[in-house]
Amino acid sequence: MKGNIYTAERCPLCKGKLHHDENRSGFTCSAHFDQTIIPQKCRVKFGRDVIQRFNNYYEAQQFLAGLRFKTVEGTFDSRDYKNSNPLGFETQVVKWLSIKEQNIKPETFSRMKNSVHKMVHYWGQKNIKTFSFGDFEDYLYSLKVGNKTRANIRSYINDFFTWLHNRENIPLPKIPEIKYELGWRNIIDIELQQKIIDEIRRICPHFKVWLGVKWLATYVAIRPKELRFLKEREIDVNGSIIIPHPKEKDPKLVAMLDDDIQIYRSLPVGMPDLYFFRHDCANGSAKPGDHYSKNMFYGWWRRACSNLGVEGVDLYGGTRHSTTSALGKYFSTEELREHGTMHKTNKAFDRYCQGKQTESLKVYQKVREMQAKKGKILKIDSKS
Repeated sequence: MKGNIYTAERCPLCKGKLHHDENRSGFTCSAHFDQTIIPQKCRVKFGRDVIQRFNNYYEAQQFLAGLRFKTVEGTFDSRDYKNSNPLGFETQVVKWLSIKEQNIKPETFSRMKNSVHKMVHYWGQKNIKTFSFGDFEDYLYSLKVGNKTRANIRSYINDFFTWLHNRENIPLPKIPEIKYELGWRNIIDIELQQKIIDEIRRICPHFKVWLGVKWLATYVAIRPKELRFLKEREIDVNGSIIIPHPKEKDPKLVAMLDDDIQIYRSLPVGMPDLYFFRHDCANGSAKPGDHYSKNMFYGWWRRACSNLGVEGVDLYGGTRHSTTSALGKYFSTEELREHGTMHKTNKAFDRYCQGKQTESLKVYQKVREMQAKKGKILKIDSKS
């Protein structure tokens, strides 16, 4: 049978070499064959790849029997027993992250890396083939985070083990589903939205801050972050904005209105690789040429709202959400999703558009029409 147990100890009687005798469950020497010797230290050698040391013969015996059983069963994998631990969680995660870093955005990779490093601290070099549903559930619910963040972390785990399944042919373990509800932002009507934008124009010395907020309220396919990272070469002088790396992954081409084209043409032309929404001079920690920070637009939005006594409406809700909701009165959900916000999924779009209200209004309008019609009075038994 494959594999055997060896020891460096010698016969206590003649100091001769000991040989393993499986029938006796111990060792013998050629000079004292009638004596069965149980050494304290021994090692199991199984083929060329597996060598394991033990301080107890019976543990070594059980280990060898287990390897033979796995061989017959077809589940033996020599990598499970190498000192380098090639199937350890941390070992494989390092490989996965090195590949991910080359295929996703730096900011997305940074978030993923931080989450995965916490997993490494929790699981260490746990064998990747031994993970169970309970392991994932225990970890996910040990985190003091909301369900949206927990669901994001769950997606990293699923991505990693799917990669392992494809790369190492390891069975894909079952991972708990995390349910969460997306939050709703407060919205305003278009009239108030325009008052806030006008107030920004009045109080803000930076023309492009006003222009950026104006564009966010108009071109609902563009997110604030996408706008901040927009480069000069991604705005076509003839009337379109190109978002090359949006959240939806496929590049977006956003048509511009004539008045915005004229505004753009009136501005000084910058070098192609310069950010369009950039600092022209040093501003705090920002250097000339740096793109606007995430607080540049929002900071002036808040000031304008404060001046007008508007509370509880953030930049995203007051621009993109509010405009899309107002458009829901004139366009179908599918039209808005495809040609307005350019969302890839209905679930994400419903959150931004709050567009289901459009279809609901049709139902409620029919109720109102029926209520307006004259008809017979139906008597209803109050006891029923």
